[in-house]
Amino acid sequence: MPHHLLDIVEPDEDFTAAVFKRLANRAIIDISCRAKLPILAGGTGLYIDGVIYDFGFLPEGDRKARADLNALTIPQLKQKINDLRIVLDGIDTGNKRRLIRLIETNGARPTKQQLRPNTHIIGLRIDRDELNARITKRVDDMLANGLENEVKRLVKRYGWACEGLKGVGYAQWQNYFSGTQTLEETRAKIIKATQDLAKRQRTWFKRNKSIHWFSTAVDQQEIIDFVTTAMYK
Repeated sequence: MPHHLLDIVEPDEDFTAAVFKRLANRAIIDISCRAKLPILAGGTGLYIDGVIYDFGFLPEGDRKARADLNALTIPQLKQKINDLRIVLDGIDTGNKRRLIRLIETNGARPTKQQLRPNTHIIGLRIDRDELNARITKRVDDMLANGLENEVKRLVKRYGWACEGLKGVGYAQWQNYFSGTQTLEETRAKIIKATQDLAKRQRTWFKRNKSIHWFSTAVDQQEIIDFVTTAMYK
């Protein structure tokens, strides 16, 4: 099955939910025009919801002002938000980009519309132990396939301040390369950060009452039958 919107920006280039929405909608139209079924998959809640609920994203902030904000630490950003009397409810306070965006918009949030037509949302529930086992295997596979060298090359080219290197699987290497952390400790940190991300994703999607949930243990045919029936209602 062809995939879209992979490897489309450099690690140091800006990429936001608003940009994703524009590009995803373009891909959906292209796929639909070829009489194919577009499937939007992933776990980044704001990006997914931005497309299927037609979020009205606010304009991008001034790049110079953003650079100044990006130079601040997370505690400094939180203090600035507190000084501006902006409410932090529902914001991942460990995500620097979201804190910066909150300051740029003076606390305004994206506006959510109704679910786009001809859209069905399917969620897959997985046993917690199985999920953790899959996360561990995924991290071990990444390590076996050269993640350490990949991070080393990216850091040499872009530096640790690069936004793309602040993501899970990359940021956890900084202490390793500075000599204050072992490879096993790095592995453990990546696994823990991935588990924490999965927990935030579960919390986000749990609030969505439009999701039709299935267990990963069910027969795939059950999901196919649901989608087929929903399409022809």
